[in-house]
Amino acid sequence: MAPSLPQRVALVTGCTSGIGHATAARLQRAGWVVYATGRRLEALTELAALGCRPLALDVQDEGSMQAAVETVTREAGQIDALVNNAGYSQSGPIELVPVDRVRHQFETNVFGLLRLTQLVLPGMRARRTGRIVNIGSMGGRLTFPGGGVYHATKHALEALSDALRFEVAGFGIQVVLVQPGLIRTGFSTAASSSLEGLGAGASGPYATFTAEVERITRESYLKGPMARLAGSADDVAAVVQEALTARTPRARYRVTRSATLLMSLRAVLSDRLWDGFLARTYPRPGVRS
Repeated sequence: MAPSLPQRVALVTGCTSGIGHATAARLQRAGWVVYATGRRLEALTELAALGCRPLALDVQDEGSMQAAVETVTREAGQIDALVNNAGYSQSGPIELVPVDRVRHQFETNVFGLLRLTQLVLPGMRARRTGRIVNIGSMGGRLTFPGGGVYHATKHALEALSDALRFEVAGFGIQVVLVQPGLIRTGFSTAASSSLEGLGAGASGPYATFTAEVERITRESYLKGPMARLAGSADDVAAVVQEALTARTPRARYRVTRSATLLMSLRAVLSDRLWDGFLARTYPRPGVRS
């Protein structure tokens, strides 16, 4: 009898819902040893029932990240794949978003991802193998009004992924950036709720604009032409699985027709024409009707 192949070990962040939850479940069904992580262990019970190993992990806490990596290494012996998925969207006009909220957004979407990557790389280098999948967004290549803070974090992932891909390739480590478009998860609800408390007011200079950003963010996932081009969390999970198993993965994977359409459109339009395209949907603050 031929010896069985060793199981591959994946550490997935942000598994309490959405893309992270779907990715952990898909990899578990495919035979991986999956450490499904999140800040709240009670939100990981469904994944635990599937066979995933739930693990508390807060990407804003150095001690939590170190403990998670040490636990996986001690129990499983190695980390073959890191899927950096944890993140959320802070919406709002740039002038009104408090700097502490901006810092919180970067701590979660960028700094936590960067630090966790730093923690798993020594082990991968020692074995001269490993894969890191960063969940970016089509928003790393284009920007919607009212989403500047969130988009800034996803633009940052483009640069980090490009640099890291080159720097670790010689150690046998491959880096992939996944760029989802509109995904039907709780993302839109969270993005809309992040507008609360920004002081837009009923008569402030950004009142109409902020109200429209909230409406567009909420409705674009549910109805209209863009909703028909949206995808599911499992669509992203399937691409993550492909990126982790392909002999030679691509540097970038677009997910959903909305990503393909909008990223292609942004690539061919000048800044002026892109702004004009957006003005057909978003009201321009300060412009009197």
